[in-house]
Amino acid sequence: MARITDFDDAYQNGAYIPNADGFITRWAEDAAAFRAVCPPVEHRYGSGARQYLDLFLPKAAPRGVSIFIHGGYWRRFSPRDFSHLARGLVAAGQAVAMPSYTLAPDARISQITAEILRAVTLAAELVDGPIRIAGHSAGGHLATRLACANVLPDAVAQRVEHILSISGLHDLRPLLHTQMNADLRLTLDEATGESPALLMPRAALRITAAVGGHERPEFMRQTDLLANIWLGAGCEIEAMHLPGLHHFDVIEALEHPDGRLLQRFLGA
Repeated sequence: MARITDFDDAYQNGAYIPNADGFITRWAEDAAAFRAVCPPVEHRYGSGARQYLDLFLPKAAPRGVSIFIHGGYWRRFSPRDFSHLARGLVAAGQAVAMPSYTLAPDARISQITAEILRAVTLAAELVDGPIRIAGHSAGGHLATRLACANVLPDAVAQRVEHILSISGLHDLRPLLHTQMNADLRLTLDEATGESPALLMPRAALRITAAVGGHERPEFMRQTDLLANIWLGAGCEIEAMHLPGLHHFDVIEALEHPDGRLLQRFLGA
């Protein structure tokens, strides 16, 4: 059986995506264009510079709130690089909350988890109705971390209809062997304690773990790992492989009301 000998390569995405920088540039442009036609309202959940969320509202009364948590290996980007991903959800009548969080190395992953919990709790206070939580890459980790037992307040958890991890990282222990850990500062104890796949899920939640069919093998393994383990823990969870998509374009379907990923997120 094969084993990983180069963990940095195993978790490298951009080097395996043609014109990867072009995606990042386009994200920022599309996000700014969407904010121009649908300006969000900023709400703060703490006093830190990055402790805020952007709330996008539909024209009519919202049918609940969808929360999208951005990725970037907990070290990069802001929600304002991904504002355009709210387009399809807003068109479907959802309020959309996009939380920011303190990036590593200024915060450890356990601290980031705590910040996202506060942001989600605030979003639940701001908008009535069902709650859906999605995240991409490191954001997928944070979304499923909220799905673990004894994390969300009961009053919030009872409103959560779906949690979607897109290309998420669910076992953080391999990252101990990467150069990025100089910023993440993970210890074995923290990597274990912050790994959803090593924790018990809140059994009542509905969860989807999605991944692109052209992603790096580790991201497909991490997706199937969570679905396998949490199914055995009594959780309602399904793995979803999206053919032909890589780590960057896998999230684009969230922009379109008829996108397969968006439809799954909304429960269709």
